[in-house]
Amino acid sequence: MKKIVALTVCATMVLSSLVMTVDLSPIKISNIDVVSAASEAETTPAKESTPAKTTKPETKPTTKKETKTTTKPTTTKTTTTKPAASKTTTPAVKDAAKTEAKTPAAVETVKNPYQDGVYVTYGDAYSKGTEGAKVTIKDGKVADVELLRTSPKLIDRDVRINYSGLWQAYEPMETSFRGKTREQAAEVDVVSGATRSSNGWKLAVDRAFARAQAEKPAGEVYFAGEHMGVDPAGKYMVFAKYDKTKLLGVKVFPLNEKGEAVEEAAMTPEQAKTVYLIASELLYRGTNAVAAKGLEADFKAAIQAFWDADQNAKINNVSKYVDGFYSAYGAARDKGVERADVYIRNGKLVDVKLYRLGSNLIDRGETAYAEVVKANAPMVAKLLANGSYIENYSDTDAISGATESSHSWNEAVERAFEKALKTPDGHKYFEGTFAGVDNRSQALVLADFQGDKVTKVTIHLFDKDGKLIKEENLTEEQKTTIATLSEGLIKKGNNLALIPGQEVVSAAAKAAFADALQNASKVQGNYKDGKFTAYGDAYDKGTNRADVTLRNGNIVGIDLFRVGVDLQDRGASAYADVVRAIPILESNYLLAVTRENAAEVDAVSGATSSSKAFSAAVDRAYKKAEIAESYKTAYANGIFAGTNADKSVYVMVTVEKNVPFKMEVFYLDANGKIKAADKLSADELFVKQEFETPTTGVMHKYAYRPAAFGDTDAVKALSGKVVDAVKVALEAAGR
Repeated sequence: MKKIVALTVCATMVLSSLVMTVDLSPIKISNIDVVSAASEAETTPAKESTPAKTTKPETKPTTKKETKTTTKPTTTKTTTTKPAASKTTTPAVKDAAKTEAKTPAAVETVKNPYQDGVYVTYGDAYSKGTEGAKVTIKDGKVADVELLRTSPKLIDRDVRINYSGLWQAYEPMETSFRGKTREQAAEVDVVSGATRSSNGWKLAVDRAFARAQAEKPAGEVYFAGEHMGVDPAGKYMVFAKYDKTKLLGVKVFPLNEKGEAVEEAAMTPEQAKTVYLIASELLYRGTNAVAAKGLEADFKAAIQAFWDADQNAKINNVSKYVDGFYSAYGAARDKGVERADVYIRNGKLVDVKLYRLGSNLIDRGETAYAEVVKANAPMVAKLLANGSYIENYSDTDAISGATESSHSWNEAVERAFEKALKTPDGHKYFEGTFAGVDNRSQALVLADFQGDKVTKVTIHLFDKDGKLIKEENLTEEQKTTIATLSEGLIKKGNNLALIPGQEVVSAAAKAAFADALQNASKVQGNYKDGKFTAYGDAYDKGTNRADVTLRNGNIVGIDLFRVGVDLQDRGASAYADVVRAIPILESNYLLAVTRENAAEVDAVSGATSSSKAFSAAVDRAYKKAEIAESYKTAYANGIFAGTNADKSVYVMVTVEKNVPFKMEVFYLDANGKIKAADKLSADELFVKQEFETPTTGVMHKYAYRPAAFGDTDAVKALSGKVVDAVKVALEAAGR
């Protein structure tokens, strides 16, 4: 068992060190159905006798009586007043009594104690991260919910990285929460095999309701429990323990380059001393901690991590932003534009990727200007080191040699923050110049926005080589068409009619204008921009691959490939009908533009099965691009291929109900052909049988963290190659 060093400083024990124990050994698949809080912990192999120590989180959110959304109506009791001097009641009194008796009981109007909005909250934290929930509350109920399982850096991580018991827990838990009141959400059943995370999600949802209360409970400042924070640069992980009113203790973990807590064996005396000093200062002074001389950078990072934990712990978190992923553009010009994809938490920038796009608005990558490529990493580092664009970053910090791109990235990050505002500023579009390109890269539109209106439109046309045609090289007809379209788009937008005789250019300009509107919008779209690779179902001859480039959810580039069992493009050597079908399908997908239309693209005669496989690949590419997955799973259903590095093994992994359950193994000869069964060695047959033997239960035994096996070096080497191929297949299947 491996141990991770942390330092705990408690209010009652001012200075003391703590060693936190974490078991990092692989999980046993046979244990995933155990219904216990420990069922998600990585299980120690049988030969290791020391069990993992885990801290059991709060299992049931507290339900407060004062926050119930329904109360019994108040009933008014009817009474009749009798005269003191006579037994006989006068007519007037009788009429009054009748009127009072007929008056319906007064009903007290129930006031909804919760404010509508989107709230991101977390359960109790532990060394491997924490559970979170992005909850939309409306009329006192969960209108929508996205469940999170975070990495140590507190960013929702790929489901495949999670414990296997969680893979099928997301959907039933999300479904159970939707439409529930706070009290009902607290009674939702946990999912077997994901007990700890289920309870963590329940606690996060309860805390979302607590944060949504219009009137917070008197005297309560924090969610009682242990809360986690990480600095944007990923140097330190801080745990802060609170009761409802105050800080009780602090733990500090140094992080390695992978974002993992440093192991005790890897901890240097200097690190241990630094952790000790930081933790004591954080407990004593919190975010006002005074840095020890020479440790200013470490203290700055740790203070940011503590601030993050403190914000996560506060019932009344006053951040102006909704945590999550946002993407925005900087200042556009005819040479291209910069884009920033960011993650925001508690109003801070916690992750960012920067892109330089060409005039066709597709990422140029390493082909961008050398100084811009060189500036990317330093710019990212500056943004993350400062922790927040809004509070700490300045244009004066532009990277030398890439000043224009630096300012544009800077603006893109600022706009991403505006998209994240809980209360939008009321404007539909950003102000400035935004670019748009039709999905076939025929026209570039530069549109100036001011006060939610387009004040200027400039149109450029691309030549056959994908380069912009210089104005002096335009024909008179093209110049006239551009002038007419520019004026028309300002006045009528996309209601502009196509110009007779110039329908192609008109349609391209309108599509580019629509793209510019999307890029200028303050509303985040549903898909990430970029290139996404996915595969159709595989068989023993190979599979079909689609490289799909998306922008604003539209297909702006697509390349289709028929690959063999070595997963290499077969090109012209593929079946003649498939070779013929590929350019037809690529053109049709570009014409389809959207995911919905792409699903309706017809198969090409003579290549029906490959056409269907390409269709599946395109849809799977969209799944990879989803920002908020409608159905969060580890894997897509289908049959997926994989091969190892030296192309000697080809495997097919079948996924059903989003879980890999079947594997087939093939061995390849020097020519990349599948070996016949009677040509296999005893070792090859043994390994093949081991992988192909059906397993009990739903999931295949090598579907979760597969590892090589064998009693001899030869079998270990061979099984390792098969495992490598399986990992490639699982990567292809991954969401």
